[in-house]
Amino acid sequence: MTSIAENVEETSEQAAHKAHDLRRTPRYFVSAVLAGAYIGIGEVLLLVAVSPFVAAGSPAVKLLEGAVFPIALTIVMFAGAQLFTSNVMVMLIGALTGRTGARDLVGSWVLSLAGNLVGAFLFGAMVHASGVTSTPSARAMLAEMVHGKQELDGGQLFWRAVLCNFLVCLAIWMFYRAKGDGAKVFVLWIPVLVFVAVGFEHCVANMALFALAILDGGAGLADLGRNLLFTVPGNVVGGGLLVAGSYWFMGRPEREEDL
Repeated sequence: MTSIAENVEETSEQAAHKAHDLRRTPRYFVSAVLAGAYIGIGEVLLLVAVSPFVAAGSPAVKLLEGAVFPIALTIVMFAGAQLFTSNVMVMLIGALTGRTGARDLVGSWVLSLAGNLVGAFLFGAMVHASGVTSTPSARAMLAEMVHGKQELDGGQLFWRAVLCNFLVCLAIWMFYRAKGDGAKVFVLWIPVLVFVAVGFEHCVANMALFALAILDGGAGLADLGRNLLFTVPGNVVGGGLLVAGSYWFMGRPEREEDL
């Protein structure tokens, strides 16, 4: 396992690579589209695999949801794709270390967020056409999940988003520190299991979920827009301030005035 200082350096190197890729805008956007679709895979798996347990009233539903959804982030990290929530941490560390600039940070965040949204809807459209989520149990679970998010007020959405990306970016941070594929999978799985089981808010996962609901007639674009209004800033605070800022501060080289 790398040290915190070494991981700050490696993460800033990742940011530099992302900044370089950003100059090839169409390729970067396609990578972000794929990330949105990969997160959608987790949502569809959750609906199809867990909804029968919901219908049966199983007390293990939350744990089961948490157990299956991390496949989404695992695919993103091992396949390689531009996910907004992880880019929050990576690009901010790059900016704080001076390896990348504010323009790279803003460009990465905006383009990855837009691509994730497009990918979530494109994947959702294919899933909707396939009919795999049209079973009564899956549709009922989808409606229940969306309704639950609609019932949350802005402050609840924001703070749940802060806590969500705190966990997601912690998973990414540990992924970069870990050695070996097995260890990397494990450290991705655990924090994501927690955020899903507890009910925190991930803006890209919400894009995928609301896309399915909109296509099913159970929600509107305004519902998604309201959710993103609070969850995107919350995810930025959670991944940026709590993870990127904290570990950059702990891992930065000491200067004479710090001694």
